[in-house]
Amino acid sequence: MLRIALISEHASPLAATGSVDAGGQNIYVAHVARQLARAGHQVDVFTRRDNPLLPEISRMGGGARVIHVPAGPPTAVPKEKLLPFIETFGDWMIEFARRQRQPYDVVHANFFMSGLAALRIKAALGTPVVTTFHALGKVRRLHQGEADGFPDERFAIEDRLVAESDRIVAECPQDYEDLINLYGASAASIDTVPCGFDSSEFAPQPRQLARRRLGWRDDEFAILQLGRLVPRKGVDNVIRSLAALSDAHRERARLYVVGGNSEIPNEIATPEIARLRGLAESLGVASRITFVGRRGRNDLRHFYSASDVFVTTPWYEPFGITPVEAMACGTAVIGSRVGGIQHTVVDGDTGLLVPPNDPTALAQALGRLMDNPALQASFGEAGLKRATRRYTWANVAAELAAVYARAAGLEPDEIEQLQPREFATLRTASSNARPLAL
Repeated sequence: MLRIALISEHASPLAATGSVDAGGQNIYVAHVARQLARAGHQVDVFTRRDNPLLPEISRMGGGARVIHVPAGPPTAVPKEKLLPFIETFGDWMIEFARRQRQPYDVVHANFFMSGLAALRIKAALGTPVVTTFHALGKVRRLHQGEADGFPDERFAIEDRLVAESDRIVAECPQDYEDLINLYGASAASIDTVPCGFDSSEFAPQPRQLARRRLGWRDDEFAILQLGRLVPRKGVDNVIRSLAALSDAHRERARLYVVGGNSEIPNEIATPEIARLRGLAESLGVASRITFVGRRGRNDLRHFYSASDVFVTTPWYEPFGITPVEAMACGTAVIGSRVGGIQHTVVDGDTGLLVPPNDPTALAQALGRLMDNPALQASFGEAGLKRATRRYTWANVAAELAAVYARAAGLEPDEIEQLQPREFATLRTASSNARPLAL
């Protein structure tokens, strides 16, 4: 059994996903914490207090605790503005750790600011540090340019984390290569562990039943876009592809956009909706698009299952959990050939990969599936098998437990006791510092 401190300074595992600064990292931390706790480890998740009514300690399902750290004002603050509060965050964690009966065996930092706090803890208490970046600053700046709101100090902090972390977790082979090529990371310090899905949340449902539940028509080709509504997710690319479809295809297609900062789609609460609606109107496809609003995790499987195809074409994506969730529901996926998506989606087997920012290529891929229902079904079946075999959160947590154990200096036989035998092959590949075949 390990005592694990997970740090996720801006992404609380208790936050409603799909809103501002609440996306893949929140999901990752929540599920990793639950699975590790269910496996018998003691898990505390440290996140910034963003509401004065939050208690110091909350409980999650599975037995993990969430510790709300007083660092900065107890209100929502964009993550790009949080760096000045991280020193206070780390110092508060040090004092909290000193009050515990037993020390933490490892600190797992999620994101570079969490890593900065973790390094303060390592310096004060000697606790080993494992870092998952979730997004690398140099890659983000490359793709977003002036739209990147993070300060340049991020680059030096990430360089330091690469040098001083005891282990680094890459989420996909692209992440692994970027750490080595852009940050000079040692291959021997990197373990590749993907993100996952929970089969109790995501599983196939009969399409007609799911459509009736949502009030969707049976005679339309339903295209789903689901996730945070921010420009880099490329929802505008999907809208442009809808306009690029042939007249016959366009008349059959409907795009459903799930996400935003409120359950009822609101252009004030989610300004990106206003931009996207304006684009749709200018292209003459507004009548073929439904903005759904934010939905809870328990509802998402209905949307995936009701759809003919799930589309995700961001400019860049460190991993991308939504394609895995869609595959877990037996839905064909079209994704952009970037980041983790190009590894989770097998082109021509579980779906199709297209260049980012290429609505013509996306329209061609959509038309291909619309004309070939058998291919669409084949992609869905293959995706379900792949997701179930490779991307469960239980698997991810078991892999991470082995990474923590190596960071803590445990012997191989002690690591073996931490996780089931079926993960031995993945563990061996990771310990040899080669990226796993995702």
